[in-house]
Amino acid sequence: MEQKKDKIVLHTCCAICSGYPISYLQDMGYQVYSYFYNPNIYPSQEYQKRLDAERTLCAHLGCELVEAEYEPQKYFDYVKGLEHEPEKGKRCDKCFEMRLIKTAEFTKLKGINNFTTSIVISPHKSFDKLTSIGNRIAEEYSLNYLAIDFKKKDGFLKTNRISRELGLYRQNYCGCKFSLR
Repeated sequence: MEQKKDKIVLHTCCAICSGYPISYLQDMGYQVYSYFYNPNIYPSQEYQKRLDAERTLCAHLGCELVEAEYEPQKYFDYVKGLEHEPEKGKRCDKCFEMRLIKTAEFTKLKGINNFTTSIVISPHKSFDKLTSIGNRIAEEYSLNYLAIDFKKKDGFLKTNRISRELGLYRQNYCGCKFSLR
């Protein structure tokens, strides 16, 4: 009898960023749930393109995709007062926090102990900052945040290769209305 794999919820921001992390976690023996919660993505057409690409990726990798509700107004309310912050500033920290809290809530609801995020694969995002946010939230929810720097060992190149092979949609900005500036 095959032993059940440990489960993990991977917050996914887009298919470009999540291709390698999903396959990496599967190779580690995890049953991966791709949790697509991104109320920050603007406009709604962009959100739909990214969600469609994530659907294609998850179908290809045999990974269950969980599509959370698209709540752009909740995002705008959450970052209110930080609209003029620069990229990589306090607004981005709040955005990461919002999405990882929602991921932790889903993880807890499903009785899963582990979660992480694909955001860390981006060379434009701070692994240390995301790890700090993830660990704090994990402690609040009595969960385990897996701090894996998916950029290591050519992870960013590998995730780009996967997306090219599958012809996935490739965005040219982080996602929020403010990153379009």
